[in-house]
Amino acid sequence: MPGTLYVVATPIGNLEDLTYRAARVLGEVALVVAEDTRQTRKLLTHLGLRKPLLSYNQHNAAQRTPRVLDALRAGDVALVSDAGTPLVSDPGAGLVRAAAEAGSPVVALPGPSAVVAALATAGMPADAFVFLGFPPRASKARRETFAAYAHDPLTLVVFEAPHRLSATLADLRSALGDRDVVVCRELTKRYEEAFRGSLSAAAAHFT
Repeated sequence: MPGTLYVVATPIGNLEDLTYRAARVLGEVALVVAEDTRQTRKLLTHLGLRKPLLSYNQHNAAQRTPRVLDALRAGDVALVSDAGTPLVSDPGAGLVRAAAEAGSPVVALPGPSAVVAALATAGMPADAFVFLGFPPRASKARRETFAAYAHDPLTLVVFEAPHRLSATLADLRSALGDRDVVVCRELTKRYEEAFRGSLSAAAAHFT
């Protein structure tokens, strides 16, 4: 029987958030497939583990998938991202499909998630929400993406890089109006922050 592909959630900032189960599985698998091996090596070192690592990202997925499938024929493999839950705005969906089609069990090890942490911190309705991931980098494309949800009553969750945050907040205001927003930064870390206010106030705060 083929080995199991474990999809392992890793800390988004605080190493104490790694689950006991995740630590055990990382210690047992034959190979760890990582978005950035340098980042994952730090985690493994923290756990006192030395494991073979294989990088897997959007640029090398086609070449690396067969290697991972070969590894699964011999044993268990863990898939991790740099932080949080794999496949959520991170590579790996194609690998999971390929492993399942090849007959390998795919098992999720739930844990840290920036999306869930932000929703829990925000205090906005979360019984149903829309997750947009990282929006387009071009301002016009961002506004068009956001405008599609201008009349949607659901909470929107968006990821953004710090250096684009102010511009994205301005585009959100342009597309959606000056509605309320909660901007979460450095989640689970020492200087965690949640700014609450209007989009215009947030854009001014983070300029």
